[in-house]
Amino acid sequence: MQFHLKQRSVLPGFGLTMGMTLLYLSLLVLLPLAGLAVKSAAIPWAEFYDVVTDPRAVDSYKLTFGASLIGASVNAVFGLIVAWVLVRYPFPGRNLLDAMVDLPFAMPTAVSGIALTTIYAENGWIGRWLHEWFGLKVAYTPLGVMVALTFIGLPFVVRTLQPALEDLDREVEESAASLGASRWQTFRRVIFPTILPSLLTGFALAFARALGEYGSVVFIAGTGRNVEIVSLLIMTKLEQFDYVEAAAIAVVALSASFAVLLFINILQWWSRRYAVS
Repeated sequence: MQFHLKQRSVLPGFGLTMGMTLLYLSLLVLLPLAGLAVKSAAIPWAEFYDVVTDPRAVDSYKLTFGASLIGASVNAVFGLIVAWVLVRYPFPGRNLLDAMVDLPFAMPTAVSGIALTTIYAENGWIGRWLHEWFGLKVAYTPLGVMVALTFIGLPFVVRTLQPALEDLDREVEESAASLGASRWQTFRRVIFPTILPSLLTGFALAFARALGEYGSVVFIAGTGRNVEIVSLLIMTKLEQFDYVEAAAIAVVALSASFAVLLFINILQWWSRRYAVS
C-alpha cells in the first residue's frame, strides 16, 4: 500500500503570502485611509458639503486634476517618443540620455521646484524669452503647475514603455511592411495595440504621481489663489489647525482619484483584450 504525501513547495504557499499581503496593505493603506474617512466624519454632512464645495476648494480641484491630466497626456506622447528613440536607435550618448530620464526620480522635489522656478521665471533662461517673444508667463501661473507635473511624470511613462518596446518583435513589423503596409499603418495596427496597455499604465502612474505632488509644485506655483493645488490647500488647512476640513478635502480628492484610476484600469483591461483578440 502506497501513501502519497503532499509535495512541499520551496516557496511559501498561498495562505501565508496572502495573509502577509493583507496585513501589509492594511497597515500601510487601508487603516490610514479609514482614519482619514473617520476624521472627516466628525462634522455634520451639511458642514462637510459646505467645506468641500467652497469656491476655493473647487478651484483647487479643477487646477489639480486638469493640470495632472494635461501633464500625463503630454508625457504619454513625448514619453513614447523618448522611449522609442532610446530603444530603437543606437547613438553616441544614449546611455547618458537614458540616465537623465531618471533625474526627476532622484532629485528631491524641492530641488526640482527651485530649478524649474529659476528657469521659467520672467528673468530665467527660458521664461525670459517666452515672456518677450510670446507674452507667456510660466512661473506663478497654472502653466507653471502643468510644467512641474509634466516634469515629475516623464520617467513613469518612459520606464513603463521601454520593456514593451524591447520585447516587440521586429519581424512582425517587417512582415507588415512586406505585405504592403505603410509606416503609419504598421504603427497604428501592429505596434500601437501591442504597447497600448503599457502606455496606459505609464499614463496612470504619471497621473497618480501628479495628483499627490507638492514639493516641486509649491515653488513654481507660488501662493496665489489661482494657483492653489489640492495638496497646498490641505497644508494650509493643517497650518491653521483645521484638521477636520483638511480631512474632508482630502477625502474628496482621494475619491475622485480612485474613480479616475479605476476608469484607467478598465481601459487597460479592455486594451489587453483588444490586443489579444
